[in-house]
Amino acid sequence: MSTIIRSLTTPTPKRLRDLIREIRSARTAADERAVVQKECAAIRDSFRDPDNTYRCRNIAKLLYIHMLGYPAHFGQLECLKIVASQKFTDKRIGYLGAMLLLDEKQEVHLLVTNSLKNDLGHQTQYIQSLALCTLGSICSTEMSRDLAGEIEKMIKSSNAYIKKKAILCAFCIIRKVPDLLEMFIPATRTLLNEKNHGVLLTAVCLITEMCEKSPDALQHFRKVVPQLVRILKNLIMAGYSPEHDVSGVSDPFLQVKILRLLRRLGKNDTEASETMNDILAQVATNTDTSKNVGHAILYEIVLTIMGIKSEAGLRVLAVNILGRFLLNNDKNIRYVALNTLLKVVQADYNAVQRHRTTIVDCLKDPDVSIKKRAVELSFALINTSNVRGMMKELLHFLETCEPEFKPDICSKIVMAAENHSPTKRWHIDTVMKVLITAGNYVRDDTVSITIQLAAEMKELHPYIVQQLFKNFKDHLDEQSLIQVSVWCIGEYGEYLLTGECGEDEPVQASEDEVVTELEKVLSNHNLNEITKEYAITALMKLSSRFRTSIGRIKDIMSVYGKSVNVELQQRSVEYSQIFNKFDSLRFSLLEQMPLIETSRSKNILHENSSENLLNGVSDEGDVQKENKKNLQESQNILDILDVGSPTQPTQPPPKSGVNDLLDILGDVANVTSSTAPVSIPNTQPVPMGNDLMDLLGGSPISNQMNGGNGFPPMTAFNKNGLLVEFLIEKDISDPDVTSINIKATNSTQSPMSEFVFQAAVPKSFHLQLNPPSGNSVPPANSGSVTQLIKVKNPSKQTLRMRIKISYSHNGQTVTDMGEVNSFPATLWQ
Repeated sequence: MSTIIRSLTTPTPKRLRDLIREIRSARTAADERAVVQKECAAIRDSFRDPDNTYRCRNIAKLLYIHMLGYPAHFGQLECLKIVASQKFTDKRIGYLGAMLLLDEKQEVHLLVTNSLKNDLGHQTQYIQSLALCTLGSICSTEMSRDLAGEIEKMIKSSNAYIKKKAILCAFCIIRKVPDLLEMFIPATRTLLNEKNHGVLLTAVCLITEMCEKSPDALQHFRKVVPQLVRILKNLIMAGYSPEHDVSGVSDPFLQVKILRLLRRLGKNDTEASETMNDILAQVATNTDTSKNVGHAILYEIVLTIMGIKSEAGLRVLAVNILGRFLLNNDKNIRYVALNTLLKVVQADYNAVQRHRTTIVDCLKDPDVSIKKRAVELSFALINTSNVRGMMKELLHFLETCEPEFKPDICSKIVMAAENHSPTKRWHIDTVMKVLITAGNYVRDDTVSITIQLAAEMKELHPYIVQQLFKNFKDHLDEQSLIQVSVWCIGEYGEYLLTGECGEDEPVQASEDEVVTELEKVLSNHNLNEITKEYAITALMKLSSRFRTSIGRIKDIMSVYGKSVNVELQQRSVEYSQIFNKFDSLRFSLLEQMPLIETSRSKNILHENSSENLLNGVSDEGDVQKENKKNLQESQNILDILDVGSPTQPTQPPPKSGVNDLLDILGDVANVTSSTAPVSIPNTQPVPMGNDLMDLLGGSPISNQMNGGNGFPPMTAFNKNGLLVEFLIEKDISDPDVTSINIKATNSTQSPMSEFVFQAAVPKSFHLQLNPPSGNSVPPANSGSVTQLIKVKNPSKQTLRMRIKISYSHNGQTVTDMGEVNSFPATLWQ
């Protein structure tokens, strides 16, 4: 009687479709929250009713509320209650709620384990399926261990519907608890004999996961490679099957999964790779490429070929497939092709080179992502033979590309020009084109690289300064070009007066014209302070090169001695004091800058060069761990080796003859710290200048030249016509540092290209490996490649060095390793 009364007084709960309609009709977020809160209150009340006939309806509404992001945890126990129901409809809603509302962080999660175990043994396959899906979704470590045995039995079921779901559940359990992997291996062996494609697909996924989790399982399943090859062959040779056909391709999902598993099994295994070579070629040639499913399979084919020890012909075929992808109208396929080519370019460089024209055409694509990948791949393809054509295309791209591309493009062009320049003249022309084309998008490091490059090309100084003077007059709003131009004019401005540089149309200017242009830079309000500091320093340097404009330069210094810019004012005042009080020192102080002993565009340290070189050196620590720290420790090593400040070695106390000058200038390094350097002379004009040299520190290059050699050349490597010699000399400034000049010569009749020298030492030493002079060793001893190594040995131990040399000779890549331990015993004494 009470039940009848309660059913008459309790209103019928709202249906799910009505709740959805009401929530969607809410005009504001506040209205929506009000509707949800009211419904949640009604659902809570209904849960208190022990005889709730609408429990499933309420759980369904609660799950919808949970999907909207509102809290619904109060329905967890109700889900467990209806899971225990005997009705399939109740179980379906209950298990769905358990998958959405439960996780292993909550204790109530473990209460569902018993219901899952009971339903896994149910006679109805659909209830078994619900339990398998739920277990795979919410299994914890404890639940996986408790129910793994039940899943292993169900994998052996004769029902394909149950078997494929049990396999997927095992997949989730192994991912959660890898220790249970061995339990499923025996049951997995026979799964590849199944005819049902669903079972085959899930079995391949399970085997792939096992191989990824366990090396032992990987070795075990390499035995099934012939079986996988046979399955794949049957798929491509089978006729039309409406059950598995997708756009004319037989079960592409299974084909893709098998290819991924083959890639895993064939990696670093020659025998397995040879077994699958033929089938990979058949799939690549028989797959229809007119539909997207065909492209998906061909993409997996490419990754598999490049991921195993495949034949050279197969690798060429894979790269050609990617080349065809580049011609596709679908931008997604083009992007995938470029991304994949970027990954495989080092594996088969020559094959990718054949598609260089198509890759360069992608630079004109309107899609930014495709252009970004095409740029990276284009730079990867640059070598000595194609550098002129590739640079032409990349400079054209630099003119038209989006602003966000320009800084990276500038830096990469400068680096590529340095690595592959055919002539010095072409090199400097290319860098100047970058400065003109990119304008203010050029990074500061590119400016410093260009300045150092100009300083090194002594025979081209007249040409460089004249071309820069000609260009910067027409581009007074481009900071980077002006900074380089002004620096070169200050250093080599005398060549502007002679007008001689070997050109058909040399540039000649008068002293007043040069000073006027620099004065324009100083008065240009669109230029930043650093550029003006370059200009004021350049004017000061020109006072030692020009004769008729010295008075005008003095006047400019006086004017800017009152500048509101403190740095500009300080420089002008100090330079004026040199004119007024120390004019006899001016010519010595303002001589040309010595060469700077730093790498232009490469990291001065090789972080990854000793990855596998010290395997033969024992008791010296874990060098591989040291290599992983090199990026963080590189600056510290530079400090140790004293290469971070090449123009400031420790010097004796200042002599009284120049104390006043030091009081005026302060520390010369501080005066010139804003990237506008004053040169330090390396000659001896007058005795007073010598004292100044002692105070300011000599050029590091002069120190090296004065140090001498003292040790006979060492033969470090001599094999197959390649001779590598070590020329050893001590560093005068630091007795713990030794400089080793490497000289590589080639006595064969063919050049050795892509030459790379790597070295590693025990961790008690500090190694600095500078960039080589080139990457190609000329034939017949007609030239050489040189490279500088610096080794610091603070503990005075005997040096043992592992070396690794790689190069390409007659189309073959050669890699050799060796150890050098015959260094002179007196090297660090």
